[in-house]
Amino acid sequence: MEAKIGKFFDSVGSFFTGGDQIPLCDSDIVAGCEREVAEAEKGSSDKLKSECIMRLSWALVHSKRPADVQRGIAMLEASLTGTSSPLQVRENLYLLGVGYYRSGDYSRSRQLVDRCLEIAPDFRQALSLKKAIEEKITKDGVIGIGIAATAVGLVAGGIIAALSGRKK
Repeated sequence: MEAKIGKFFDSVGSFFTGGDQIPLCDSDIVAGCEREVAEAEKGSSDKLKSECIMRLSWALVHSKRPADVQRGIAMLEASLTGTSSPLQVRENLYLLGVGYYRSGDYSRSRQLVDRCLEIAPDFRQALSLKKAIEEKITKDGVIGIGIAATAVGLVAGGIIAALSGRKK
């Protein structure tokens, strides 16, 4: 299982080199990370526990299952209050941004990524996520405008048809 988890984390490099697709995790990876956390809680160092929890949080916000994403968001929000290291804050903000992006809350995701970029302006992963967020917001806006225009056209067409029917 550790080899599978390692291969998965190695395979996400394409996201970090400028691709706009956020990697997804399957339930096997999440389960492996959960086992890792459970084993670490049996007397391991705080550092090891923290690393295992971060891997689990990463896997959860990248999960294919919305319930896992929500769980990852909750874990990260809880851990953010106890984080003092700028590097850990940056990582937590970034992962929270991923979680909110995956859950469809693009404005919250953008806020978190912007906070992350205040800490580390050239953090490539956050810059890639920000680009994906902006593209998604633009795409959704264009789709929304198209739907609204179609609806207005249908309503106007119905009004015109109704008015022309009355005049006869």
